[in-house]
Amino acid sequence: MDGMKAWYQSKTVWGALIAIAASLLQMTGLTIDDATQGEIADLAVTAVGAIGGLLAIYGRIAARTEIGGA
Repeated sequence: MDGMKAWYQSKTVWGALIAIAASLLQMTGLTIDDATQGEIADLAVTAVGAIGGLLAIYGRIAARTEIGGA
């Protein structure tokens, strides 16, 4: 692998979490098909990326020190 990414940026991790959740839901009588699970995983990765960007912007605005140049 060339680079590293955070666990929450991985579609595989989100897919696994959603598959686990789908299995638990199936025990209650609700079912989620494979295609829907894939769509949920894609949306989760996109949402987490957007939230991360918003938190970075908020962090910079709320910071009490300036960014220094070299």
